[in-house]
Amino acid sequence: MGIGVAQSLAQAGYRVVLVDVVEAALRKARDAIYRGARFHHLLRQGAPQQNADEVVGRIAFATEAAALAEADFVIENVTEDWAVKRPVYAVLDRLCPERCIFAANTSAIPITQIGGATQRPDRVLGMHFMNPAPLKDTVEVIRGFRTSDATLQVAEQLLRSLGKASVVVNDSPGFVSNRVLMLTINEAIFLVQEGVASAEDVDKIFRQCFGHTMGPLETGDLIGLDTILLSLEVLCEHFGDSKFRPSPLLRKMVYAGLCGRKSGRGFYEYA
Repeated sequence: MGIGVAQSLAQAGYRVVLVDVVEAALRKARDAIYRGARFHHLLRQGAPQQNADEVVGRIAFATEAAALAEADFVIENVTEDWAVKRPVYAVLDRLCPERCIFAANTSAIPITQIGGATQRPDRVLGMHFMNPAPLKDTVEVIRGFRTSDATLQVAEQLLRSLGKASVVVNDSPGFVSNRVLMLTINEAIFLVQEGVASAEDVDKIFRQCFGHTMGPLETGDLIGLDTILLSLEVLCEHFGDSKFRPSPLLRKMVYAGLCGRKSGRGFYEYA
């Protein structure tokens, strides 16, 4: 997701700093952004053709958070694990200027919880980009308990400059999109686990009967089954409701490293 968000910002003319703790991940990101920018006009109808070298040239790639010391707006894309995410906000809060807004591109963790880990909860909100970010026209924006009107206005203006609409919702674990979607994907996995239908047939029903572009298991592979598992665990923890319990098959696949597109294999195989 960080790759796609960085590409979207750079294509809109912004100077971007992309931070990852692993140098190899940054090399992969550079190559992916170059390819994405090069073919973006073919994948998104009506988009202007851009010089991929210029797009990548607007991005600084860094392994240290200190590179964000002058940032005006940070979009965080850390894994859905609060034990990992919380220390990141402590670092950002210390490093970034007071004016800087923090937007969490999280799947399920409440924005109020994230804001409470900082000294600027009024400047923290959720910006839930859909995957792939450069090709999706709408972003779910989440208002935390203490998110200010001014912060929302800046975020919506930023999204408009990327050519994206926004839908603002109030804070709740999973928000609107993933509170519904994670249940759908998880139940589809239960159907495969129970032998009711194959993954292919589950997805075929959603594509052909409901007109969905992708079925729930294809969507799970795209998001990453590890992210699905973490999101369900967050929902189960916060709501205390067994309906969010992750499927044993989902756990088994994640433990086996079958996380979907990112690993080359999930419910489907990828080249």
